[in-house]
Amino acid sequence: MKKTFVISHPKIKTARLFEAAKHDAKKYIKRERNKKLPDGADFWDFDCKYGHTEQDAKVIHMGDIGKCIDEAEKLNLESFYLEIMAKPGIRGAHSDNIEDED
Repeated sequence: MKKTFVISHPKIKTARLFEAAKHDAKKYIKRERNKKLPDGADFWDFDCKYGHTEQDAKVIHMGDIGKCIDEAEKLNLESFYLEIMAKPGIRGAHSDNIEDED
């Protein structure tokens, strides 16, 4: 999902538009996670970017999407850019043999 959210509407309040943007992001993530994983992948990973414009977008963690949208609301931005791209992820190896130090 690559989208510039425009936060101005003659009849809808701005707070409602910011909530709708959060809902769209969560809905997209849920829809992508429900897709079948390719062979060899353990989970769906997401590359996320946020910025006031597409050119200013910076990489963010998926857990910070809501915080970034809240920041845009506090700054009273008229629009912001959000990019969420799904990719298959592979978990790293866990070491079960933990050596105890005496």
